[in-house]
Amino acid sequence: MKRWILVAAALAISHPAAAHSGTGLPGGFGPGLLHPFSGLDHLLAMVAVGLWGAILGNPLLLALPILFPAMMVVGAVAGMVGIPLPPEELGIACSVLVLGGCVAGGIKAPVWLALALVAVFALFHGYAHGRELPSAADPAGYSAGFVLATGLLHLAGVAVGHLNRRPSGMRVTRGLGGAIALLGVGFLTRAVLS
Repeated sequence: MKRWILVAAALAISHPAAAHSGTGLPGGFGPGLLHPFSGLDHLLAMVAVGLWGAILGNPLLLALPILFPAMMVVGAVAGMVGIPLPPEELGIACSVLVLGGCVAGGIKAPVWLALALVAVFALFHGYAHGRELPSAADPAGYSAGFVLATGLLHLAGVAVGHLNRRPSGMRVTRGLGGAIALLGVGFLTRAVLS
């Protein structure tokens, strides 16, 4: 457990939360599929959604991984048309921190609260990419790849969350949540200071 915390702290210090550089996108399905894996902030938030869904169980086990990509599309449209939103990097950093904290604490939120949190965080993730999408060579292909990869990361979190069924499995998933939350603190600090 201590090693995970040290690794998480080192990654928070050394790896930029730079999946959303604002410089435009190459476009196409392949780059869209790979992009969620290039930004540690996005990757961790997506896995945390799946982990938390596994902790919460039905109906949220399925609802959260479906809701997030859907609301991410809404956020992307808002970004494309220029609807103002608070700084998206703050929202993204908060998503990593809060979702990781919910996993670490084994928080059993009511259905409505879990749905609301995930929906708001998805808007920020989508918004960041929606601002960049108009400059992509193939925005539709890129979006399709991005949404598919996001869903796969959610499923990875759900799969890891099945460790909860084992006697010491909850300690593993909660430890991962703690590491994610620690990285979220690093992302949030960087977002506030920049």
